[in-house]
Amino acid sequence: MLRAIAVTGLIVGLVALVLFGWSMLGDAGNDQNTQGATARCDLLAEGPCSWSNSSGEWEATLSTLGEGEQGMEYQLTVVTPERPERFLAVLRGESMYMGEYPVPLGSRTGNEYAARFTAPFCTVDATMTWRIDLQQGQQPIENIPVKLVFQAEPH
Repeated sequence: MLRAIAVTGLIVGLVALVLFGWSMLGDAGNDQNTQGATARCDLLAEGPCSWSNSSGEWEATLSTLGEGEQGMEYQLTVVTPERPERFLAVLRGESMYMGEYPVPLGSRTGNEYAARFTAPFCTVDATMTWRIDLQQGQQPIENIPVKLVFQAEPH
């Protein structure tokens, strides 16, 4: 009787592990496919970050503007091969989830877009790593082969 209970528990545990492990692998794969990110490019340390996709050549640059009223200010500049409508850069915590912060990119000249922003301050980790995802309205821009990140400078 005890052997039957142990075998049944072992089988149930293995089935749960297979199902749970499979869903974890599926989620990780979906996240990578959704973001299209295969390489990491640190905009402040390595920038500018350049890539090409089916639309053409892209380039993203991030510069530090200095301390503002609400913290360190940054300027993001993106050169695109096309003119996206409602072009957004969405800040997302890479080292820790802190929500999503959409930053509208305004057209400067030709296919160059720019925005000034302040990265939210993290009280737990002063050197927070942020990811920048590019979107056209609510839709992520597909086929970006790099993950755009930067480390926020402490206040």
